[in-house]
Amino acid sequence: MNNPINLLEYEALAPEHLSKMALDYYASGAWDEVTLRDNRAAFERLKLRPHMLVDVSRRDLSAKILGKSVRMPILIAPMAFQCLAHPDGEVAAASAAADAGAVMVLSTLATKSLEEVAAVRKQTPQWFQLYVHRDRALTRALVQRAEAAGYAALCLTVDAPVLGRRERDARNEFALPPGMELANLAGLEIPEIAGESGLFAYFAEQLDPGLTWRDLEWLCSLTQLKVVVKGILRGDDAFKAVEHGASAVIVSNHGGRQLDGAIAAIDALSDVVAAVGDRAEVLVDGGIRRGTDVLKALALGAKAVLVGRPALWGLAVAGEAGVRHVLELLRDELDVAMALSGCAKVEDINGSLVRRL
Repeated sequence: MNNPINLLEYEALAPEHLSKMALDYYASGAWDEVTLRDNRAAFERLKLRPHMLVDVSRRDLSAKILGKSVRMPILIAPMAFQCLAHPDGEVAAASAAADAGAVMVLSTLATKSLEEVAAVRKQTPQWFQLYVHRDRALTRALVQRAEAAGYAALCLTVDAPVLGRRERDARNEFALPPGMELANLAGLEIPEIAGESGLFAYFAEQLDPGLTWRDLEWLCSLTQLKVVVKGILRGDDAFKAVEHGASAVIVSNHGGRQLDGAIAAIDALSDVVAAVGDRAEVLVDGGIRRGTDVLKALALGAKAVLVGRPALWGLAVAGEAGVRHVLELLRDELDVAMALSGCAKVEDINGSLVRRL
């Protein structure tokens, strides 16, 4: 399997290229990992109902997300510490995304600075994912840096008032190796807490568990950038997010890494789409491994999807080329799935294509 032909084969190869600590950090979910598994299983419960005798001789996968044209409705989700997978880390992933015409969402907890990543943007938009720190001046400074570097949107993660308990990380006492740092937070001291991971210590000391909807309004007041709220699983919360200034919401359970037992993201999507209506865009992440998964998400009302772990597996196996190949594979699978479903363009995809069994 030296030449992977799908995302699952990249996942199977990744352990050969990662330390146990890095592999467990990337792959793990919270507690018993029920939600982690259900994110994938939920897609398999959705069945497709294709149209026939539709002219699909030419297909168009382009989309417009937050007013920006992209070549496909697929983004790379924000993920921390990508230099654990490859020395070029987030820079390699962003360059691959730009080549593929996919939006890259950079994590606050990146191991390459937001300025370094912005330098490889080309013509494809990038978003910056934000955690609100107890130190609001630090948060404000990150927003200003993202604006200055040309990011197109801020992506506020709201499902992590505290860190979910990931037992693989606790067992490994997860910490960044010597010489690797939080590039966007240079100089920030992460305390050591006996028996806990360095990541847990960071969340406990730096992130604000008292965040409310008023803080979303405050964030929107700081910037001209559009603000996306990530981590929504309920229609009423999605409605509040839009009321308080969000231009889009991302239906997400943090890849099963926060509250174990939470609903699968794709199962929460329809409720959120109904609540938001045409007031904001809705995206979804969690469990996407095939082009048919992208098709199902779009059919249920998502404007686009975000892909997380598969990009990390591609990065670990083959660096920038691996991430690019992962995105190409997913795009090509979506192209075939659209053709076989009678959809010549993304706008043709609608709820009549799916049925939940």
